Amino acid sequence: MATLDAIDRRLLSELQDEGRVTNVELAQRVGLTAPPCLRRVRSLEEAGVIRGYHADLDAAKLGYTITVFALVSLKSQAEDALRSFEDHMKLLPEVRECHMLNGEIDFILKIVSRDLQGFQEFLTSKLTPAPNVASVKTSLTIRTAKQVPGVPLD
Repeated sequence: MATLDAIDRRLLSELQDEGRVTNVELAQRVGLTAPPCLRRVRSLEEAGVIRGYHADLDAAKLGYTITVFALVSLKSQAEDALRSFEDHMKLLPEVRECHMLNGEIDFILKIVSRDLQGFQEFLTSKLTPAPNVASVKTSLTIRTAKQVPGVPLD
């Protein structure tokens, strides 16, 4: 875990809220001049605390009207079987998140699809026949009450 001071936390909070803020504006917000602000941000990037920057896209406006969570159980929990499944999920663009869990379910996936028919096709042709899959239980999202990227910063 990285050791962060109050200024680092403020930088991260500002960048998490608005990743496109200019360095000059960011420096003003956290009480620094531009050069040390840029050095700190670069240091946070190099340390892997900041993994990247991206645009937050509206899936529905891009034609992805369905979001599904899939609970996947595997036939084997041997490390090579787990890695094989994870590697396969990385190749499927519809799978936006893949998390290994403890307990009865091995993985939870967040999947986007253009429509129900497209999801059904994805399920039967790409997910169910994936390496080592024993069972898949799915739930369609009705609405999203909260979706906040990142982590809480004090």
